[in-house]
Amino acid sequence: MKKRLLVLCTGNSARSQMGEGLFRHFGGDAWEIHSAGTRPSIVRPEAIAVMHELGIDLSGHRSKSVDEFAGQSFDYVVTVCDNA
Repeated sequence: MKKRLLVLCTGNSARSQMGEGLFRHFGGDAWEIHSAGTRPSIVRPEAIAVMHELGIDLSGHRSKSVDEFAGQSFDYVVTVCDNA
């Protein structure tokens, strides 16, 4: 069974999106990775550009609300800001 991880921040626009991309890249098939925000907005083009430089494609990502994951179980939740 895959481990589940949620990367959480406020806007789900940069840090959590980048975390999702990095965890997916390095975690392989053993992990199911998601990211979300308490006040979702847009995925910032700067985050997409920086991750592209590392060979990780975020261009298809969208900003998601933590509410989309309500009631779901996660093995780990990683917060990347102090407001989430």
